[in-house]
Amino acid sequence: MPKPNYQFEKRQREQEKKKKKAEKAQRKAAVSEGTPPDVASEVLPETSSQGQGSVPL
Repeated sequence: MPKPNYQFEKRQREQEKKKKKAEKAQRKAAVSEGTPPDVASEVLPETSSQGQGSVPL
């Protein structure tokens, strides 16, 4: 059985945190501009689906 690659897992978690933080900043900027939050939330599903590489089993 291969050893777990902890560095890869950590990097994936850090990238996920960074992505969430960027999305939150984008939403916050959109709200401060006066744009309704619905418009900002419509953009988020497109960016989050690209990073997911899930393969159906």
